[in-house]
Amino acid sequence: MATNETAAVPGLSRDAEVGTVFAVLVALSVSHLLNDLMQSLLPAIYPILKTKYALSYTQIGLITFTFQLTASLLQPVVGYATDLKPQPYSLAVGMVFTFVGLLLLSVAAHFSVILLAAALVGMGSSVFHPESSRVARMASGGQHGFAQSLFQVGGNTGTAVGPLLAAFVIVPYGQPSIAWFSLAALLAMGLLISVGRWYAQYLVRLRARTKSGREIHGNGLSRARVATAITILLILIFSKYFYLVSLSSYYTLYLIHKFHVSVQTAQVYLFVFLGAVAAGTLAGGPIGDRIGFKSVIWVSILGVLPFTLILPYMNLFWTGVLTVPIGLILASAFSAIMVYAQELVPSRVGTVAGLFFGFAFGMAGVGAAVLGWLADQTSLDYVYHVCSFLPLFGLLTGFLPNLDKARAAAKA
Repeated sequence: MATNETAAVPGLSRDAEVGTVFAVLVALSVSHLLNDLMQSLLPAIYPILKTKYALSYTQIGLITFTFQLTASLLQPVVGYATDLKPQPYSLAVGMVFTFVGLLLLSVAAHFSVILLAAALVGMGSSVFHPESSRVARMASGGQHGFAQSLFQVGGNTGTAVGPLLAAFVIVPYGQPSIAWFSLAALLAMGLLISVGRWYAQYLVRLRARTKSGREIHGNGLSRARVATAITILLILIFSKYFYLVSLSSYYTLYLIHKFHVSVQTAQVYLFVFLGAVAAGTLAGGPIGDRIGFKSVIWVSILGVLPFTLILPYMNLFWTGVLTVPIGLILASAFSAIMVYAQELVPSRVGTVAGLFFGFAFGMAGVGAAVLGWLADQTSLDYVYHVCSFLPLFGLLTGFLPNLDKARAAAKA
């Protein structure tokens, strides 16, 4: 029978204590789709901005760096603050920054204004990601990997659709058409207000369970062991996102430069890659629920190496083909890494989510700036040769502890 918690979100039929609250997870996933669709407009319109304002590769990298910096620096702060004092409606409030950022981007006529617009969109993400990841875990019914993957696949789907919409809306109608996408922020606000109502009522029950002693934390690992594992996971995030940014930020420019395709054709190739990323994200969490998240991390980082090594030597057709397994395999890592990290520090879910989302955004931003500078100094071909070796960092997965064994030893 539904409780008063379920009434807050239309379509809820089960209490979070009984099972997975799918309506909340779907609302979060759709909101993530809209949020990341809006974010993905930035790299998707780089060819337009580069031509219109005569930007260098370094300036293109700085746009991404500015966006990622505002998101990455604030996310751990938001996660820590909401661990101490949860704010159920902060998700909807965060969308206001994205809304304003898109409107500003649609009229920006100077590089400095473009940077400000990118910063505002990044601020919206800094609020959205740690809190929504926390709510997804609350609504998971114990299926943490599935919940995280469903949440993540919404974002990756939005990231994939964004360039396609940019190709067929912004390219023909120009920079002012970006303003139409601010409507997505308004839709997301409506969904997140409903999620906020459920979240607020969930917190009442959570406090009651905590007072009754029903909340159990711990994984049997020392603080030093946990710190080492967190460090390894962050290094793996570095390798994953440095490689991903080489494709998400520079793939269209690489295809135009190397194979002389049109902007719209390059956007379609980017859509195919990002679609593979979305599919891989959906698979990683449920598989991790079944076989363990350490196993998924092993395969998702190191398993992509053969494909990345041969990609720079392929023609246009095989370049497009190879980005599919690269996206599928590499994307399965993040959900597994996130859930594994939250299991390492189960009492600080928001802080961990903020740290990992923030670090991922930060590495993507630093990667965009560094790779843009490297492309200016050498070439985009050279960038893809260098990045092809990044999945070797997956070997560090062997040093991660087995959490199931650690818990069993702690109970013994």
